[in-house]
Amino acid sequence: MTNPEIHTTNVTIPNRDLQIAAYLAQPAGAGQLPAVIVIQEIFGVNPHIREVTDRIAKEGYLAIAPAIYQRQAPGFETGYTPESIKIGREYKEQTTASQLLSDIQATINYLKTLPSVQQQGFGCIGFCFGGHVAYLAATLPEIKATASFYGAGIATLTPGGGAPTIDRTADIKGTLYAFFGTQDASIPSEQVDQIAAELEKHIIPHQIFRYNADHGFFCDHRGSYNATAAAESWVQVKQLFHQELQPA
Repeated sequence: MTNPEIHTTNVTIPNRDLQIAAYLAQPAGAGQLPAVIVIQEIFGVNPHIREVTDRIAKEGYLAIAPAIYQRQAPGFETGYTPESIKIGREYKEQTTASQLLSDIQATINYLKTLPSVQQQGFGCIGFCFGGHVAYLAATLPEIKATASFYGAGIATLTPGGGAPTIDRTADIKGTLYAFFGTQDASIPSEQVDQIAAELEKHIIPHQIFRYNADHGFFCDHRGSYNATAAAESWVQVKQLFHQELQPA
């Protein structure tokens, strides 16, 4: 059952001396809910990410989108111009895996303080750079369900340097769905194959979805938006979160 009426607000997540801005959405008048963390693209917690957060709330979840560029650029959000891509990538290069994981864990800790949040485990969904960060976040013990959309570099690098993120696959605790476009030049099919093989090797519950689409196919603010791939992948996301997060 979806609830078309939601409440939204801006909140602050404490992480030691850092105060992380976040956008929160939840169904109006609901009781305790499972919670989902939404991880931004390189473009900040912009209108697209807020819209995704709202959509998840309308499916019966408390959804929250923390600003993962809080250290680099508080309040940053932008569109999809070449200049925006350049700036967003510069901020991405300044992040580290340890800081990102710390910020996602701080978001989990914040959610656990809310009386409207169920405590059985949390979901995570990320897009673009956020798809890579979601794969990292899947290694956190309390993340039960992860949807990673076109996260480039999982097989080849990790934020801040070091062994590539794919090397952490054995630490994934829950179920992971990963979504890729076969026309995405930033994620060659061999890398998708590597990710699939590593998930199989470590017996991680997962599904890999490949669509005849380009990078950013889920975002209807981008020229690469693909309505068919977006609709089909959304069905899978809903299934994942319902299966893993909704109480039996």
